[in-house]
Amino acid sequence: MQFIARIHDTHANLWSSIASRPPIGPCQLPVDVRFVEGKALVLRYNSSDAGPASGLLPGDVIDQLDGVAVSDLVNQWRPIYADSNEAARLRDMGYYLTRGQCGVADVVVLRGADSASVKSVRVASTTLDFSRTNVHDLPGDAFMKLADDIAYVKLSSVRVADSASYIQAAAGTRGLIIDIRNYPSAFVVFSLGQLLVSDPTNFAWFTKADPSNPGAIRWGPIVSLTPQQPHYSGKVVILVDEVTQSQAEYTTMAFRTAPGAIVIGSTTAGADGDVSTILLPGGYNSYISGLGVFYPDKRPTQRVGIIPDIMVAPTVEGIRAGRDELIEEAVRQIRGEGAPWNRLQQRNGR
Repeated sequence: MQFIARIHDTHANLWSSIASRPPIGPCQLPVDVRFVEGKALVLRYNSSDAGPASGLLPGDVIDQLDGVAVSDLVNQWRPIYADSNEAARLRDMGYYLTRGQCGVADVVVLRGADSASVKSVRVASTTLDFSRTNVHDLPGDAFMKLADDIAYVKLSSVRVADSASYIQAAAGTRGLIIDIRNYPSAFVVFSLGQLLVSDPTNFAWFTKADPSNPGAIRWGPIVSLTPQQPHYSGKVVILVDEVTQSQAEYTTMAFRTAPGAIVIGSTTAGADGDVSTILLPGGYNSYISGLGVFYPDKRPTQRVGIIPDIMVAPTVEGIRAGRDELIEEAVRQIRGEGAPWNRLQQRNGR
């Protein structure tokens, strides 16, 4: 695991033995954890029964687990988590942080300005719902009107066949927020992307290994979008963060070529491109990112990730208050003025 981690590729891991990577155990605390501002924040319950009974509250910051500081656990585990960058590494650590043996765990949390000790029970991981664990978009339908002038589509539940209908429904709005803080449910790079551009537009350039000359890497084809109808003419704002990985990063590259498009958020997972399996002695296997994905000007995306035009990351205070700070910034970019998120909710009847 340490050896594989040294290639710094979020696609890589000793996947055949991932259950042996610390923390080890068949049970977990019934909460989703995300590192926010470097702190292990309880986002939500992932069990309707065990969650509320856990003694933990959404908004708690987990400071210690079974007598060990979370910061120390992160330092211990860092050499064995194979990720392209620190954002993806903390994402993965958050996913597994509370895993361990079944039974009571001693947890110290920061709750507002106070510190509290909690006896929380780890339950079988197979009983928990992880469907929203690495998804940071809004609950609800794939397409929504957040206000009369702002449309929203999230890629976690899009359908290729509905691409044109999303754009038709967004017609006349000032801006379209495309939320890629998730992994796309369908490959809409072309079916949706071609409705955002006005002219034929290059967005990616691939490299591949040359089997006839081991060690050589060759430039392959440049990938383009060809405009189609219906065309969206409003402002396009794309949201990304550390869960934006692989196909999601490639999709962001395509969509950001829309005229005047802006990418808002934080550095993505840095594992663009397809996945190749590496067979190892003893029946083990790993993956790597199997081809290079570059911008048309040859800037890399592997390990680098997608760098937003405007850096915005959630804050502990914002999440505790129920705010989505990336949505708020997207609204400001579309309207050119401040617009509290709660005003949008009221206008949308939500």
